[in-house]
Amino acid sequence: MLLQLLKPVVWLLSLTPFLYLLYAVTMAPDILGANPQEYLTHNTGAWSLRFLLITLLMTPLRRLTGWTFPIRIRRMLGLFAFFYVTLHLVIYAGLDLALDWSHLGEDILERPYITVGFTAWLLLIPLAMTSTNAMMRRLGRRWKKLHRLVYLIATLGCIHFIWLVKKDLQEPLIYITIFIVLMLLRLPARSMKSGQAT
Repeated sequence: MLLQLLKPVVWLLSLTPFLYLLYAVTMAPDILGANPQEYLTHNTGAWSLRFLLITLLMTPLRRLTGWTFPIRIRRMLGLFAFFYVTLHLVIYAGLDLALDWSHLGEDILERPYITVGFTAWLLLIPLAMTSTNAMMRRLGRRWKKLHRLVYLIATLGCIHFIWLVKKDLQEPLIYITIFIVLMLLRLPARSMKSGQAT
């Protein structure tokens, strides 16, 4: 019963950043500042990375607390990460480049931070497409292997951010630190499994 109530609440909270941006664009453009395109691009990019990290938090949270609900909402959070990454790309292609696909292609090939960010988005597509129970059953053990790509995707997201800002590294370094901590929290479990295997 509690989980049935929790999922809609998490869904609504996850959608709140998008609803806030929608409100800013339609009702309160002053929120967007002097450069609305930059604000929207940065905001959706930041939320993409936040949702990736929140998704990665779910397994350590379950392990540390014994709660089961983090695993039940993990896929939903991962799908929201994909949603915000896609929104980030659409805003960049639509507002910054005016849907000039040749310009987008040049940016992907010639600007490393965009190459890395676009690669992360491409890698997220198969994860989003296989996030159903039916696909889990169909893929079996391969499903887990495929979804371990999230570690690489989060790494690419951090690199994308740090290459983008270049000088003011405070914010991206916070995300990178959180990511490293989340990865370190996974080490004991993997070490124990290795010990049991031997």
